[in-house]
Amino acid sequence: MGNDSSGVRRAKGPPASGPVGRHVVLVGLMGAGKTSVGRRLAKLLGASFVDADEEIVAAAGMSIADIFETYGEPVFRDLERRVIARLLEGPPGVLALGGGAFVDPLTRARVKEKAVSIWLDADLDTLVERTGRKRASRPLLKDGDLRAKLARLLVERTPCYAQADHRVESGTRPPEDIAAAIVRILEGRNG
Repeated sequence: MGNDSSGVRRAKGPPASGPVGRHVVLVGLMGAGKTSVGRRLAKLLGASFVDADEEIVAAAGMSIADIFETYGEPVFRDLERRVIARLLEGPPGVLALGGGAFVDPLTRARVKEKAVSIWLDADLDTLVERTGRKRASRPLLKDGDLRAKLARLLVERTPCYAQADHRVESGTRPPEDIAAAIVRILEGRNG
């Protein structure tokens, strides 16, 4: 499993396939570009796009920040797990998971069973820059040193993200380029 010059890691796992037969699930830390890349990827594939966080908000009838504040992270994670399980039972398409979703062993197992997973991996500077714009809507980043919190989450979550079927560096590349690289992976070509 090495990286080529385009920042794509080919991994062992199920063969890549387009959304005709399996979901394409994007995982990675907050700010890695899962939603912006996911929308573009779905368009390229002629598939539907679903942001799991948006579905959680719809199911709960309140924002993620409000769920965290009112009920706490464990209740949020349980709701997240159930919503993702429901989405994975639906018609195949492109699904962007929240930053902590793939850390959950049950969710990770469901994704492995039902989808091709792609880890969008961004460097710490990029994550800090991107998440700083929407910090108030991200409960785990709301207070304290943003860089230190993201660095800690990166260390904690990277071993889980590394279990994705494929890794694509998202860094400063335009979302269109990242989506095109993912299409090449799904078509079985080198990203």
